[in-house]
Amino acid sequence: MTTASLTKDYYRFKPWNIGRAVIWSLFAIALIVAPMLFRSSLALTMLSQIGYLIIICLSYNMLLGQGGMLSFGHAVYTGMGSFIAIHTMNLAAKGSLPVPLLLIPLVGGLGGMFFATLFGYVTTKKSGTTFAMITLGIGELVASMALMFPTFFGGEGGITTNRVYGTPFLGLTFGPQIQVYYLIAVYCFICTALMFAFTGTPLGRILNAVRDNPERVEFIGYNTQRVRYFSFIIAGFFAGIGGGLAAINFEIVNAADSLNGIRSGGYLLFTFLGGATFFFGPIIGAVLLVFASILLSELSKAWLLYLGLVFLFMVMFAPGGVASLIMMNLRVAKFGRFKPFWALYAGLLVTGAVMVAGAAAIVEMIYHMQLNAALGPELPFFGFLLDTSKPTSWSVSVALLVVGGVLMELVRRRFVLAWGHAQEYIEAEIKRREAA
Repeated sequence: MTTASLTKDYYRFKPWNIGRAVIWSLFAIALIVAPMLFRSSLALTMLSQIGYLIIICLSYNMLLGQGGMLSFGHAVYTGMGSFIAIHTMNLAAKGSLPVPLLLIPLVGGLGGMFFATLFGYVTTKKSGTTFAMITLGIGELVASMALMFPTFFGGEGGITTNRVYGTPFLGLTFGPQIQVYYLIAVYCFICTALMFAFTGTPLGRILNAVRDNPERVEFIGYNTQRVRYFSFIIAGFFAGIGGGLAAINFEIVNAADSLNGIRSGGYLLFTFLGGATFFFGPIIGAVLLVFASILLSELSKAWLLYLGLVFLFMVMFAPGGVASLIMMNLRVAKFGRFKPFWALYAGLLVTGAVMVAGAAAIVEMIYHMQLNAALGPELPFFGFLLDTSKPTSWSVSVALLVVGGVLMELVRRRFVLAWGHAQEYIEAEIKRREAA
């Protein structure tokens, strides 16, 4: 063997992935700069919630998106991580445990991992619908047991704590919310990087194979139950970290809010809306979850109706979530066919806004008549005043709904036609490049 062949075999230059480095750098910069751009206390609270919800949604996507495991009980591991973390904080404040606040999220992660190890051994023995039903049963079982152990779960009032204890770390007491945000941001970045690294590990790759074709995985000698079990434990660890950060952020943990099926359903819903088939999809889902639960719920009492309709339309027209819409449009732009879509998207946006305004006005008036009739017939609606007792408000709302719907359908048909032509061109171009 010559020296040249040795050099060829053992000294290969692998260039840096510049695009990936840029994306991670932008992610870090966004976490650092966000509280500088949005300075209000509400914005800081929302940013803090987005930070730990990114971890939780990504951990859930480790089950759903990467492993094909539809879980209805993920809040168990987040909530138990929160309870373990808050009890540890109280013991540390008393001097019983020398655990600084910086490590409390890891304690929550270990708590989530412990219960994932305990319950996951049972749930991962089955897959598909059976797995989903078992997780639902375990979730409801743990939630119902909360009232049976008031010492640990705190009963209906929950467990409270004070995050300011011990010696300050580099002058940081973690009393101000901005300091808590940056603690959450550091954990968010590290955990996101670790979960992304997991996707490239042998366990992460074989988990994808178990999702796609478990029979073939068993045929080549892997134990699919063990693969699901190990992944379930890792997901529980990161869910517990998110729960520990939530305990630090709110300084209170309540079983009614942390362990119930509604919380698990929220993780499922927004992970799906963000895009479970893409790694960055749950990050989008976490942002949507905070905006829906804080802003949308404050704007309207019918926010759950709107959320359900959005979920329905996403399942019908974009089952891959928001992330799939982004990636499909980036694919069109990559092949230089995006130019005609600027006008079409603007048309869809304008006509859709008119249709939604009409539908929302009707919904708000109905809700006002049912829930706030004692306040009078008038209600504010985005700078306008609607009157449920006058037919003008109803007729204008119906007109907006009908006109906006008709115009949107006309634009949608043109969009579908242009999109079909763009996809045909892209497929032909891919075949031409492969042939060349």
